[in-house]
Amino acid sequence: MVRLTPCEGGFDLALAGCALLRHRPEYPAISVASGDPRVVMVRGNFRLSDDAVTAQPLCVAEVDDAGQWTLSTADGSAKVSVALARDASRLTVAALCRHDRLTIDVTLGSDDILWGGGEQMSYLALNGRTFPIWTSEPGVGREPGTPPTDQASADGSFAGGDYWTTNYPEPTVLCSAGWALSLANADYVELDATQPGRLRINVWSGTVRIDLFEGEPADLTRQLAGRFGARPALPDWALGGAIVGLKQGAASFDRLEALIDAGAMVSGLWCEDWVGIRETSFGRRLFWDWQWNADRYPDLPARMAALKARGIRFLGYVNPYLAVDGPLYPEAAAKGYFAKCLDSDEPYAVDFGEFYAGVVDFTNPAACDWFAEDVIGQRMLDFGLDGWMADFGEYLPTDLRLHDGDPMEEHNRWPVRWAEVNARAVASRGRTGDVLWFMRAGHTGVQAHCPLLWAGDQSVDFSRHDGIGTVITAALSSGLVGNAFSHSDVGGYTSLFGNVRTPELMLRWYELGAFSPVMRTHEGNRPDDNLQIDSNAELIAGFVRWSNVHTALTPYLRHLVAEAQATGLPAQRAVFLHYPEDRETFTIQDQFLYGRDMMVAPVIEAGANMRKVYLPDGAWRHVWSGQDFAPGWHDVAAPLGEPPVFYRPDSAFAPLFARIPK
Repeated sequence: MVRLTPCEGGFDLALAGCALLRHRPEYPAISVASGDPRVVMVRGNFRLSDDAVTAQPLCVAEVDDAGQWTLSTADGSAKVSVALARDASRLTVAALCRHDRLTIDVTLGSDDILWGGGEQMSYLALNGRTFPIWTSEPGVGREPGTPPTDQASADGSFAGGDYWTTNYPEPTVLCSAGWALSLANADYVELDATQPGRLRINVWSGTVRIDLFEGEPADLTRQLAGRFGARPALPDWALGGAIVGLKQGAASFDRLEALIDAGAMVSGLWCEDWVGIRETSFGRRLFWDWQWNADRYPDLPARMAALKARGIRFLGYVNPYLAVDGPLYPEAAAKGYFAKCLDSDEPYAVDFGEFYAGVVDFTNPAACDWFAEDVIGQRMLDFGLDGWMADFGEYLPTDLRLHDGDPMEEHNRWPVRWAEVNARAVASRGRTGDVLWFMRAGHTGVQAHCPLLWAGDQSVDFSRHDGIGTVITAALSSGLVGNAFSHSDVGGYTSLFGNVRTPELMLRWYELGAFSPVMRTHEGNRPDDNLQIDSNAELIAGFVRWSNVHTALTPYLRHLVAEAQATGLPAQRAVFLHYPEDRETFTIQDQFLYGRDMMVAPVIEAGANMRKVYLPDGAWRHVWSGQDFAPGWHDVAAPLGEPPVFYRPDSAFAPLFARIPK
């Protein structure tokens, strides 16, 4: 039970039998400050700093007859109210003297493990590090001191990123001691777990609202998912085959037919270039005007209809910006639907790298209506698209004027507003659960709207912080906070500085994609420089085989979709969700439970033909050999085409798993 009780001149807040907050005159758990923030953005890459002036310690604690606590300094120059909701589900801490920074120190046990932070790419366990919560571009390489990262940042853009940069941060933390807390704030937050025995939460706000939960990890995940209501379901059509990503204009259809003729199982054709292309030094970009480009895709309506008659859906692309040189831009500008410059009523233009775009202002209800109805509704859904990548959402600058609200507070909320616009458009056509759209950006609340995450723009390699392995960590971390379904660009996306795909990378990513809820390929930012799924006979054969494996699992995927709808549990699960007493599972981030009954350990190191796999309590059967394995650590053979995958022999789906194409 949650309790807020007086103790030794202060108070204790107990949750799940743990004293999370221990406020004392000599070591206060809550402090306040006044900040002076600085925010620098270059093409979606951010650096934030603050010259905060901390108030004197809040050493006086008083409680009134209604149970309302007030903390203050000895001279009364700083005061804070602390209130626990009647049902003990939310703690609210508010500065009463115009301070705009709050710091809360949560007490941890000596062996507590923390998870959360939204979608994290580098680390599943948060212990020992600080995680800024600010949605941004993740970066290239994400490891300062290495060539890709340093090269990407050489122009002063910080485009190389770091371990904590992510499209989807969230101020939610789960603890192995049996509790979770989730801030309702959209402000900038730092989760500082660098000191043993303490989680320090720094918030750039004078008010903090913290939702409290207790239970085993799986129960916490269920509760966090329930916080946002029912999750959108994945369309059934998307489960039975791969979605092929091609962007070669009309020639994409011929390439698709060749793959189908070779035996590939295909549920969709994704052509992000349906709007046209723009060649830049970064690579092949899209023309940001969200309507059919008939020059690049002649007869597209007829082609989409013909594919759909065969059970293959057509998907496109959209994002919440409009290129200044596109035909939709003047229409939106004339209606006043863009965010404005600080010193004029001119639309604010964002530099996206060799072109500029306006920011559709989603704090303006009329702009939301227009984008949902006129852009997505009419130009995409009514036109015949059955899905799309809903890209970006992370770029909202802080030096602009919005129709309503402070950009500093709206920045993290922007992906959620973007998700709401997409969900509203789909619902307006009565097609929720039939249209497949997916996002990379997020923050608290996106779970209620977005049916599918994708892990962003990984490098086309095996690198530790930006390669294939990061999509596993992304799926596990985002799944803990109520996102049921995640997937990735099969083959990766970012190819810079001579880094290109190898056949091994492609084949290993096929293996990972086949055990994801949606298997979708991508040609990447420089398709002409990189191998594609149809570049040679080996890659075609590999794609055919793994698309058939993905399709063979369709009945199990339907089960996982239904389970997610009912319980909030994700399809790809951190092992500790079902084994909370097994501490060995607490930091495993390179393998996952696929539902409860499968264990998948993708190969994510170049040249590896064996890998260590941990099998928790119970019996496990190797998919490819049929051999039974006992619990514990094992060195498992993993040649190309046989990633370590196991299933429970007593599962109701065991006969299905035994028939997976070998």
